[in-house]
Amino acid sequence: MTDHAPIAEPAWLVRELRSDIAGEAGAVAIYQGILSVARDPRIRSFALAHLATEREHLELVSSLLARRDHSVLMVFWRLAGFLTGFFPGLFGAAAVYRTIDSVETFVDLHYQTQIDRLRDEGIYPEICTCLEACRQDEVKHRNEARDCISSIPGPLARIWCQAVATGSSAAVAAVSARRILGPKS
Repeated sequence: MTDHAPIAEPAWLVRELRSDIAGEAGAVAIYQGILSVARDPRIRSFALAHLATEREHLELVSSLLARRDHSVLMVFWRLAGFLTGFFPGLFGAAAVYRTIDSVETFVDLHYQTQIDRLRDEGIYPEICTCLEACRQDEVKHRNEARDCISSIPGPLARIWCQAVATGSSAAVAAVSARRILGPKS
């Protein structure tokens, strides 16, 4: 996918790809946040493996859109991602795995919506294939995290996971709103 010209339209796809780039930058930062505080070798191994995949995703989706069309607030998305990994990293394995489950559940649906629209409109099959590959990796991350959760979440864990899902949704809406957080026109 890296030997193509970045897309410039349709506008909905530019907005979606902008959100994908911001999301993948945030995902890289989530794992960096986890790694900054986690000492458990299992968590570190989990985070390092997923960090490598998220870096690949970021490079891939970034190549789909001209740099001028990326979000102007990438520093903010990275900080938000870092904190989303940092805080659970302080609380241990269950918090990390629940956070990743919550994030990846959202990302799975987000990518699937884009894939469905691309297929429905019959455009950019190569981007559709790219997004599907990323989505499959995210589903693997989610399932791997779920497989590591052995207890029922308590009230604080449920509130945290809901906040992560809501924050993810709000971030996508904000990044997709060109007049608010998109590039300068």
